[in-house]
Amino acid sequence: MTEKLDCAVIGGGVVGLAITRRLALQGRQVVLFEGEKATGLHTSSRNSEVMHAGIHYPTGSLKARLCVQGRRMMAECCQARGVDWKPIGKIVVAVEEREIEYLEHIAAQALANGVDDVRWLSPAEVRELEPAVVCKRALASPSTGLVDSHGLMRSLAADARAAGADIVRASPVLGGAVSSEAIELDIGGSDPSRFQFRTVVNAAGFSAPSVARTLEGLDPKTIPRPFFAKGHYFVMAGPPPFRRLVYPVPASGGLGIHVALDLAGAVRFGPDATWVDSPDYRFDESRIDFFYRAIRRYYPGLRDGALSPGFVGVRPKLAAADAGFIDFVLQGSDVHHVPGLLNLYGIDSPGLTSSLALADEVARRLS
Repeated sequence: MTEKLDCAVIGGGVVGLAITRRLALQGRQVVLFEGEKATGLHTSSRNSEVMHAGIHYPTGSLKARLCVQGRRMMAECCQARGVDWKPIGKIVVAVEEREIEYLEHIAAQALANGVDDVRWLSPAEVRELEPAVVCKRALASPSTGLVDSHGLMRSLAADARAAGADIVRASPVLGGAVSSEAIELDIGGSDPSRFQFRTVVNAAGFSAPSVARTLEGLDPKTIPRPFFAKGHYFVMAGPPPFRRLVYPVPASGGLGIHVALDLAGAVRFGPDATWVDSPDYRFDESRIDFFYRAIRRYYPGLRDGALSPGFVGVRPKLAAADAGFIDFVLQGSDVHHVPGLLNLYGIDSPGLTSSLALADEVARRLS
């Protein structure tokens, strides 16, 4: 008879690592299965590395609550564990009069979400803070910051291992079966095996729906169709003309082509949102003209030839463009009727910021 183990986490991105750490610290016997040779190779490391303040998301949503809570938790964690981070701040700019109404909506949303440090900026105040930026009006979010996502993931993994968790790489979940008694997982890799678990957390990012579909006995009607938003980042050489993040009014599929500084001050712009049928990291250099037009709306001094290809990320979505707000989905037995199984779907932005709070939420639901 196969021994029934305690808990498996599927997916070694920042959310899976945070959940593994949290459950291990709680005293659970946890095994994390990551299909790649290293953890965090996909969405967790191919993003803007922004610690969001939580000003955009509808009040009461998981994204709003977990982002606000998660930013505070992440700042404390980074401070305690020596992970690089910086509350660099950001401004959201309206470059046309008609966009000011949307800034008013963001300002009201921020207050409703408990983010009380957002303040209005006049064009003159923007010029004083960011001389390269042109706009009609702007909002400043001082508590928005940056985090070293790779350093954070290394810290989470170290804490998880110290608490007794096993992190097994190059071990994809190939399939399995669910029942009222246990959840079986078929693990590939160099030593393919089948294990039984009392609890399984599917935190496989954009692969979470496909992993769920391999589990025999799980009602396919409960598994959402995945959508993939491919985002390009272009980099700009030379001295950075910005001291903080600069965002336009949000666009369909994301928060728009923004100034995405790294912790060293280097400038990159992105991401856009192009919809693809499956994760694809090939860089489409033809997007460069779109980037120049989008960036020059608020940074007209961008010179020809300043941009060069950077990298591509893929964001897990649960609907295509223009579908409106879609919240994180933490799907448990109340929906799919499988005891011990928790599926995390659509964990896109602000997933990085929310990761520690998401881990607390998962632990609470499992208990």
